[in-house]
Amino acid sequence: MIGRVAMGAATVEFSDEGPRGGAPVVLLHGFTGSRETWRELRGELSRSRRVVSIDLPGHGGTEAGADLESYSMRSAGAMVMTLMVDRLGAHRFGLVGYSMGGRLALWLALAHPSRIEKLVLESASAGIADDDERAQRRQSDEELAAFVESQGVAAFVERWERNPLFDSLAVLDPAKRAELRRVRLRCSPEGLARSLRAMGAGAQPWLGDRLAALSVPTLLVAGALDAKFCGLARAMVCAIARARLEIIEGAGHLAHLERPAAFNRIVAQFLDEP
Repeated sequence: MIGRVAMGAATVEFSDEGPRGGAPVVLLHGFTGSRETWRELRGELSRSRRVVSIDLPGHGGTEAGADLESYSMRSAGAMVMTLMVDRLGAHRFGLVGYSMGGRLALWLALAHPSRIEKLVLESASAGIADDDERAQRRQSDEELAAFVESQGVAAFVERWERNPLFDSLAVLDPAKRAELRRVRLRCSPEGLARSLRAMGAGAQPWLGDRLAALSVPTLLVAGALDAKFCGLARAMVCAIARARLEIIEGAGHLAHLERPAAFNRIVAQFLDEP
């Protein structure tokens, strides 16, 4: 089922699949993605679970207000909680987040630990610790935001896909690469620009000094070809009391797309554990 719910100035679009009596899990996509990012994982999990995948502000079919606060982590987190608890009646649920969605999932688990049953973070971080480095990232994100506003989504996607972070996608099945590009091209320039400015890694607070307080069972997943995020995941797993790490061989930053069978199996097994 595809749903659209008005929440103040925003209209949130989401998918709600699987048995209503099944344990709920929420899937949060990354920057330039949408709920369609999770098509294969949704198919796996929805056989026994209620799976809700959400278009985050600035992406897919979700329409947020014109003000930057509507695109912030705080607003996006409130949107997820209102949808799940108040609208769908799911008072406890699992969270799976990739990249930007992983940063949001971590923020939610720290802000609402009693609501989160289990947490899966794929290619995610706790933000940027150093103030100067965070300021540099904000400046870099501002430059990208100005580029997409002036040059449009097609030019931005062409530039975004040249990021070395995505080099491992070169061997991906052409049909999957084409679908990934179609998802990215459906974004609006205004939505991407506001998301960069309000929810980029430079805009979010540093969460690393709060990881020791995280009590939610946590699975960290990274692709072996993504050295940066393997390092970040190893550091985070040491800081979180109830965490473990899975490195997926032959995958890079988008492990769920590059090695879906391995990724889906690891996530499903973790969520099914008592």
